[in-house]
Amino acid sequence: MAQLIEGSGALVAVYDQDDRLRFANRAFRMAWFIDDNEHPLWSDLMRRNYHAMRGTIIKTTDFESWLLTTQARRGKTGFRAFETDLHDGRWLWMTETMEHSGWMLCVASDITTIRSDERSLRQDRDFALKASQTDELTGVPSRRFVMPKLGELVGGQGGAAEQVGCFAILDIDNFKSINDRFGHSIGDAVLRDFAATLQKIARKTDIVGRIGGEEFALILPKITPDRAETIVYRMLLAVRQSRPLPDQPDFSYTFSAGIASALRGDDVNDLYRRADLALYAAKLNGRNQVCVDPTAHSIGAARLL
Repeated sequence: MAQLIEGSGALVAVYDQDDRLRFANRAFRMAWFIDDNEHPLWSDLMRRNYHAMRGTIIKTTDFESWLLTTQARRGKTGFRAFETDLHDGRWLWMTETMEHSGWMLCVASDITTIRSDERSLRQDRDFALKASQTDELTGVPSRRFVMPKLGELVGGQGGAAEQVGCFAILDIDNFKSINDRFGHSIGDAVLRDFAATLQKIARKTDIVGRIGGEEFALILPKITPDRAETIVYRMLLAVRQSRPLPDQPDFSYTFSAGIASALRGDDVNDLYRRADLALYAAKLNGRNQVCVDPTAHSIGAARLL
């Protein structure tokens, strides 16, 4: 089997839960310029090939913004298929299959012989769909993408009342005063920084999205409330330390968060309500902290950080 995959014309690779390449056959290594004994992170591989103008064609003038948007969607579904073109002129049909553990199997086939007008039509369709589900300012998924994913989390197959993960709502503290004091352009910079900071800490299978104004959502599959609280707390520490305004190095900001445990068969609106109530409790307790829905476990409603 290993010999067949290594000699196959299909491009085959496996990434682990940290998005580090663990296996790639010869065809895949050649397409993306990977040495035989090399195991780069996907982000590092794309970054170096972008600057060397090889591998995948990435049409952007701001690679880091492109990377944020792409990572916000990468690995968020059990299976997806899409088309991509390479600098060497090839057009590939790429599939990504995700395991619950976060490991991903990638298989690509050369479809260069398909008519270019048909490819362009499908590419335009895919671009329009992605744009409709992406927050234009921050580059993370929008409410239109997040809410159906939340429904998928609680509506999949499995036993009734089985814990399937957690859902969190995160809200930037005193955001209106930031806009009033510094202006909306600074407020936009804070929103972009917030989205990027959350995305850096989120697991590969987590979904970070902006659901309105200064309010963001976090879907955390296959996780306990305690572990979810730890991840959101790490995000809080990172945001506290962030300095998003180069001209004002003393400027900082915080956020509050509410976490609810998600069970198989949960009503999405009720799950959202419980996370929102936990967020409200965090705000009442003084902001700049994480609150867990008291029905999730017995450790209490809030934790002052």
